[in-house]
Amino acid sequence: MKTTEMTTTMRDEKLALDAERLLRFARRHKLIKDLDELVARNTLLDLLGLAAPYTGKLPKETPDTPTGILDEILDAAAAKALFDGAVPQYRINFETRLMGALMPRESEVCKKFKKIYAQRGAKAATDWFYDLCVVSNYIRTAQIAQNIQWNTDTPYGQLEITINLTKPEKDPRVIAMERLQPQSSYPACMLCKENIGYAGRINFPARQTHRIAPLNLSGEQFYLQYSPYAYFREHCIILHEDHKPMEMTAQTLAEIFDFVAQFPHYTCGSNADLPIVGGSILSHSHFQGGRYTFPMQKAGIRLPLQSPRYPGVTGGILNWPVSAVRLMGKSSRQLQAAATDIMNAWRGYTDESVGILAETDGTPHNTITPILHYEDEAGYVLDIAPRNNRTTGEYPDGIFHPHAEYHNIKKENIGLIEVMGLAILPARLKAQSADVAAILAGKAPNTSREPGSPLAVHANWIDTLVAKYGTTLPPEAAEAALRQEIGTVFSHVLENAGVFKMDNAGQTAFVRFMASAGFVPVG
Repeated sequence: MKTTEMTTTMRDEKLALDAERLLRFARRHKLIKDLDELVARNTLLDLLGLAAPYTGKLPKETPDTPTGILDEILDAAAAKALFDGAVPQYRINFETRLMGALMPRESEVCKKFKKIYAQRGAKAATDWFYDLCVVSNYIRTAQIAQNIQWNTDTPYGQLEITINLTKPEKDPRVIAMERLQPQSSYPACMLCKENIGYAGRINFPARQTHRIAPLNLSGEQFYLQYSPYAYFREHCIILHEDHKPMEMTAQTLAEIFDFVAQFPHYTCGSNADLPIVGGSILSHSHFQGGRYTFPMQKAGIRLPLQSPRYPGVTGGILNWPVSAVRLMGKSSRQLQAAATDIMNAWRGYTDESVGILAETDGTPHNTITPILHYEDEAGYVLDIAPRNNRTTGEYPDGIFHPHAEYHNIKKENIGLIEVMGLAILPARLKAQSADVAAILAGKAPNTSREPGSPLAVHANWIDTLVAKYGTTLPPEAAEAALRQEIGTVFSHVLENAGVFKMDNAGQTAFVRFMASAGFVPVG
């Protein structure tokens, strides 16, 4: 029976039953202990407006996540008007309140993380912490599973494509409600440590299930947390204790190296510290990482380089669409010094022959995106992507930014994750790519040139695809063609972001720059 068809008594009985199911899940997954259960039960009764708990027999079930149980509770809670069920964010916020009643305190999480790390090592500590975030539904595995993912072969190896469906689309009502919200400076941003336990609002997510683990990185206080909408395995964020802007200095590199030294099973990288070539949050110093091998890490070296100053460092220019150099070695100190040389040389480097200006009217344009991981044989492996955020009249969004011809697929900044070869594409592409595939399969007319067409943004692209494939492809072939073409566009977008193009002039300029930093071709 649907919850909307239940009587008030039936609905409350169902809520009481499901609350006990949720408590049993929490016990089995060690979110709470015996005495904690009493407190958690009473908190749930209060949140659900119930006078007494359910005392009957529970159904047999052993779910890995609480999503199914929560969905049933939320449907009944919305029917009971405990929140406005027509607003997705209110549903998410209420769900987080429920799970917040089952969470260990922050101090308990920190203590256990530190104890596991000391007794069993880094991998065991992150395994436990990550599992806590999954079973508490902080990491929203059900939503992440909805993402559409595939790999595309390119001249640089396989690139990974994701159409991100994890965040609900905002309807006009929600947008209007957000505009009516009073301005708030608390928390200062979505990364600040003050997010722990925060109740949320219509334009800011609830964080009662959010927990962080303290880290000391090169003398600075940081915290480890996981991303609730993970883009890859164990997608983590390492945030500075203070709400201070992103920066890229020798200290930044030291902090990244310290993190990988402490957690050698994780990759760690930093977005650049300048707009256009940086991430979405430049106001709070942070890194990103995870237990994942990115396409960039599989790229081969196009031209080996060496520096007489650093005999323990090997590497060279990568065969990668975003210009990048790789340094490898067992000595963290040598690699940091070599990387600092490259970073400092790039900060002030100008080469007008390839459109690179270090600054204009005192505004700096050059920075780097560093990515570090550790391998048993090679030691530390550091990839450095030189970045430049200069704009012109021809390229108002950025010379080394996705160009307008590709904005139908990707127009957002190319940040750390995209630099590594993982595309995060907007949810609109799910329906739009299906519609384009229908055109190539002859199942639908090409309406992209008609006024008000939702495919208008793709009109030029569709003309190119029809000329290439025609309109009689089998549906499966049409879908495969669309995925290949989207992946190809992403490879071109990454090429746009590369400061040294893959032609002879660009690669010659890249070698000139590396020579200015003390690195010359091997042999």
